[in-house]
Amino acid sequence: MQNLQNLFEGIQPVVYRDGRILFLDQTALPAETRWIEIDSAESCRDAIKRLVVRGAPAIGIAAAFGMLAASRAAAENGFEGYCAHMKKARDLLAASRPTAVNLFWALDRVEKKILACRDRPVGEIKALVEEEAVKIQKEDQEVCRAIGVHGQEIVKDGMTVLTHCNAGALATSRYGTALAPIYAAKERGFDVKVFVDETRPLLQGSRLTAYELLQSGVHVTVITDGMAASVMGKGWIDACIVGCDRMAANGDAANKIGTYGVALLAKAHHIPFYVACPLSTVDPATLEGKDIEIEERDPAEVTRFMGRPTAPAGVEAYNPAFDVTPHHLISGILTEKGLIRAPYAENLERLLSSSRFPGSPAPVMPRG
Repeated sequence: MQNLQNLFEGIQPVVYRDGRILFLDQTALPAETRWIEIDSAESCRDAIKRLVVRGAPAIGIAAAFGMLAASRAAAENGFEGYCAHMKKARDLLAASRPTAVNLFWALDRVEKKILACRDRPVGEIKALVEEEAVKIQKEDQEVCRAIGVHGQEIVKDGMTVLTHCNAGALATSRYGTALAPIYAAKERGFDVKVFVDETRPLLQGSRLTAYELLQSGVHVTVITDGMAASVMGKGWIDACIVGCDRMAANGDAANKIGTYGVALLAKAHHIPFYVACPLSTVDPATLEGKDIEIEERDPAEVTRFMGRPTAPAGVEAYNPAFDVTPHHLISGILTEKGLIRAPYAENLERLLSSSRFPGSPAPVMPRG
């Protein structure tokens, strides 16, 4: 069995080493492994917008390191000037993508750290910003490990799981959210198979999720998005597990476009549909899914692929990056504190109020 620890060392989306901030360019995968160095808030914002780094937890981690890059560039001539410089960087990064709440969660953490240290020398504050960015990344690893452990309640030996988009190691700091239970099962020696929707228009499922699973030795089959109903109808799917970019207080979940359709199909075929969601992705200020701002991207992503047109010139295209799955279609929400069931509003509120910030200590990933 391949050592999963070594696998995750090789595919981390954000690497901080010897003072360098490196993003794995996910637009080039799986054909090419390419790294981009981040040295400013501007270069970080560009990388997030271009999907060099993507996935809600990874975007939050990237934003924290974007703030670190901005902090390094700031002059040390007093707190007010430093604070103004960092606020400008925060606003720039916050404007990169609107839907994934981890972006704003991480920016708020760094900003609060800065404001709490206003009486310290700027040089010391810069060191604390670095410490906070590293801490956010490390805590995400612990959270994802815990999601994998708790996911063993739903992932059993011999199961076949369907997932949509990429909610694996490439979307987090390591292990992933929706894929964490798969990796935990693999480490225990379980035989778990995965069907992966290709996830149009940018193919995060076939390019990224299949890449991860294949590298880890998990049996993976790629299908087009339109095939999900067919494989469910054949009785090949035991459960669906997807990630989440923002969860409303009532349990409505925004995730990659097409997730809502998968949930409807799962309901029609009596297949449990689970959402893996760190507590940092729950937005208690957003009461319902209809209040979540959905990012709309360039229509050319729909009308062109790999530089070639796939639709007639001049045709209109609609390209929302996400949709919202209503909570009544969700069988359970998998968090770092365990699997919760409906009623989601009450149970999410209970978890959020009882958790330390940002998450509870994670148990050790079980091994075979």
